[in-house]
Amino acid sequence: MVSNTEYIKHHLTYLTYNVKAMRLGSDGGFWTLNLDTLFFSVVLGVMCLLFLYLGARRVSTGIPGKLQNFAEMMLTFADNQVKDCFHGKNKVIGPLALTIFVWVLLMNFMDIVPVDILPVLASMMGIHYLKVVPTNDLNLTFALSLSVFFLILFYSLKVKGSKGFLKELTLQPFNHPVFIPFNLLLELVGLIAKPISLSLRLFGNLYAGELIFILIALLTLHPSADTTAALAGTTTLGIAQFILGLIWSIFHILIITLQAFIFMVLTIVYLSLAHENH
Repeated sequence: MVSNTEYIKHHLTYLTYNVKAMRLGSDGGFWTLNLDTLFFSVVLGVMCLLFLYLGARRVSTGIPGKLQNFAEMMLTFADNQVKDCFHGKNKVIGPLALTIFVWVLLMNFMDIVPVDILPVLASMMGIHYLKVVPTNDLNLTFALSLSVFFLILFYSLKVKGSKGFLKELTLQPFNHPVFIPFNLLLELVGLIAKPISLSLRLFGNLYAGELIFILIALLTLHPSADTTAALAGTTTLGIAQFILGLIWSIFHILIITLQAFIFMVLTIVYLSLAHENH
């Protein structure tokens, strides 16, 4: 019989592949890939691109279909956020914001799938470990935030020039040569904090949400003996599990949508700051 600790540990363990040793399973390290994170993020990314492509292909001036309606709603939503938060001129920001929101939302939505369904199906195919929510993997959220960070650096240098960007780092908030070391320390801390906060915020919320789903699943992990009282207790726990799971799922839908929205908006804001040339 699987203990509660083993059950939780199993659901929090990745399907890994060690590139250096060329074998499945590893205790971690630089050369270790989380195959389940890579698989689900790529599949959901392809679904995101396919959805946006089909929505664009089916645009018509007549009565729009459901896909076109939803695609237009997502496009208008992302476009409004860009208009509100971005004050420069860049044709990349709109598509980037839309892609980030839809992709992160799809990855977050995997947390609504019951925790045992896909791992059980995977175990039938000989796959012992499987984590299905890519955004509760710190490696993925940090990779996303690093991508945004590199865009911040790129546009800061492109719009302001190397001299302008250096002045921004060294002469703010105190415009005096004496305060250059202090200014540089403050600006570098603020700059580095952007990708760290982006990644940890998304990771922390999704990881906590998954843990709560796992704890709810523990209610019926060990069914009682086959007696009338035991069956009544198990039935009661099953009903309680269903109600708690439903309530948390409804609440969690708000969380995963909000986290995708926050990641998108902060990306727009950070890139808008990178385009401001004072």
